[in-house]
Amino acid sequence: MRVALVTDWLTSFGGAERVLMELHRLFPEAPLYTSVYDPSGLPPEMQGWDVRPSFLQRVPFARSHRQAFLPVMPLAFEQFDLREFDLVISGSSACAKGVITRPDALHLCYCHTPCRYLWDLYHDYTGGSRARALIAPVAHWLRVWDRVSSDRVDHFVANSREVAGRIRKHYRREADIVHPPVDVERIQPNGAPPEDFYLTVSRLVSYKRIDLAVQAATRLGRRLIVVGDGPERARLEALAGPTVELVGYLPDREVAELLARCRAFLFPGHEDFGIAAVEAQAAGRPVVAFGRGGALDSVVDGKTGVLFEEQTVADLAEAMLELERTEIDPDICRANAERFGAARFRDQISAVIERQLEGELRRGTSEPALERRAGRV
Repeated sequence: MRVALVTDWLTSFGGAERVLMELHRLFPEAPLYTSVYDPSGLPPEMQGWDVRPSFLQRVPFARSHRQAFLPVMPLAFEQFDLREFDLVISGSSACAKGVITRPDALHLCYCHTPCRYLWDLYHDYTGGSRARALIAPVAHWLRVWDRVSSDRVDHFVANSREVAGRIRKHYRREADIVHPPVDVERIQPNGAPPEDFYLTVSRLVSYKRIDLAVQAATRLGRRLIVVGDGPERARLEALAGPTVELVGYLPDREVAELLARCRAFLFPGHEDFGIAAVEAQAAGRPVVAFGRGGALDSVVDGKTGVLFEEQTVADLAEAMLELERTEIDPDICRANAERFGAARFRDQISAVIERQLEGELRRGTSEPALERRAGRV
């Protein structure tokens, strides 16, 4: 069976790239097609892959300013010739799912989310923008293409119930749910009592709502360490009281140590899934999370953390006080996190692929390629 992997872009390492790494471990001979590629921001394991970027790789500034090239990304992905492949697996939150495959090939899309700056966060990204009159026609065209291209996917897999709901809403398709892999082996409890500080780790962008964590900790006089950087940093520093410390990016080893030492992890955003919340539980620490989105899949209210109902400073502050009144067992937090390990992801995504191949055969397809690939997954 010939397998190809497709991803929106490959220029840095995050949650989407963790998924890609596990897919590549399942199919190590599969080439990877992407819009732009920059190995300098990737771990050594990924730098030796067979990566085949689009024509955008040769365009100045496309790798460093990829979002500015979103209007031409549909064209870039449609130019890939994937006729030799029996199975195509795309990992997409933008345009990767729009590749054109052979009629008898199986195209499975692991959808991180339908493109948020075209759909549910469109007005957040463009509100107040002077360029909105120029952006709107392009965004409209991209939404039409995004909806049409979703029909090229034979089967969707979502990373959470939240994303499955967005797929149903925007694409009118059902999706299996396979939670993304979390490196729970790398992060371990330290066996010591928690120290007297809260922690959050995030890119500092507006929709992550780190401003709620900063203001709640300031209001309560609780120590908070904020790890990460981004365009919101200056505003957050202006909001922060004397108990809040913004430390920028830290190496993974230092983040793991902070996770194991903190009193609890603050997770105030409305996330697709939220790997950081699982990593905190892997360290044996509870999570105070906004009770929407991916947190509903990963945080057990009253057992591994506390969920709050409204994205307000008052609600988050009250949830922090509730956590301080609640006895949380670190072993239960750890056990809950282990549900999201990488081996579990590989087993579940393999089972989905096998079911889809078997389903095609049950529907009476007699193409030799289908029979051939069904026997080699």
